[in-house]
Amino acid sequence: MLEIVVKTENWERHVRVSAEELAGLVRRIGGDGDRFLVVQRIPDLPDVFAQVWHEAGGDYTLEYRDGAPDRHFQAMADGPEAVIAALTGWARQGAGWDGGLAWSLLDMGPALEVPPLGVGEDERAELERRVREALAGGYASRAELAELAEEYLVTEDRRPVSREQAVALADRLWLERVAEQATWEGETDPERLTRAFTALQDAGITARENFTCCRSCGQSEIGGEGGSGARGFVYFHTQCTDSAAAGHGLMLLYGGFDDSDETTAAIGHEVVAALEVAGLHAEWDHDPARAITITPLDWRRRLVG
Repeated sequence: MLEIVVKTENWERHVRVSAEELAGLVRRIGGDGDRFLVVQRIPDLPDVFAQVWHEAGGDYTLEYRDGAPDRHFQAMADGPEAVIAALTGWARQGAGWDGGLAWSLLDMGPALEVPPLGVGEDERAELERRVREALAGGYASRAELAELAEEYLVTEDRRPVSREQAVALADRLWLERVAEQATWEGETDPERLTRAFTALQDAGITARENFTCCRSCGQSEIGGEGGSGARGFVYFHTQCTDSAAAGHGLMLLYGGFDDSDETTAAIGHEVVAALEVAGLHAEWDHDPARAITITPLDWRRRLVG
């Protein structure tokens, strides 16, 4: 799999696609509402991306940016194969990946100067603390973190952080986290959890990570997530994520779609078994009215973007 995220004009989001899947997405574009792809690395990096535009009957316009405004390039191709080769090479970061096309530098103008935050040290520290909490959770994108940074200190008559300042702050803290996670080795506990949830999903149990804001919303919405063959569900909401990131373990909510205690207990046993197979320790007293808790838990979730 390629360590990329591919976003389409029609709002699809494809994570860690194969080279063949990437090729299929390139060949597909051209119709109304499906004319471009934006490709980002995993983890996403500020101002590092590739993108392609194609309208049926025309050439392909391929661009990539490697950080600063003076590192934004464009090339044209008359068919999809050269684009596929370039995007696949870019995704793999192979030497000479850009050698098959004639690239020209695009003039993007000078980088924007972002003024420093006009807040006191206490507010700055509180803002950074909240953004770092969201980063530690591991599910927020760079765009979501920037939105959080922009809105967190807002009051009825005061908006102290501009959009540009919020993006700069979020990107700085994001890159700190990217550098930190580069030192992590092996499979992390959140990756083990994802492996367990994938197995449960394949076994007919609707499994969702970081699902909704709270238990009330989760219980009311999880039924809409299950397919026709789903026997039950397991999920954790964003407050559970925050607790896990703070070192307090992770609470899992589960149940059967028939609302019976018997089915709920059976789903609970399957969830615990899947967690143990994945290498996680679950605490549960077999009471269908009690949540399952994963503890101890080292919550180091790698960023995607």
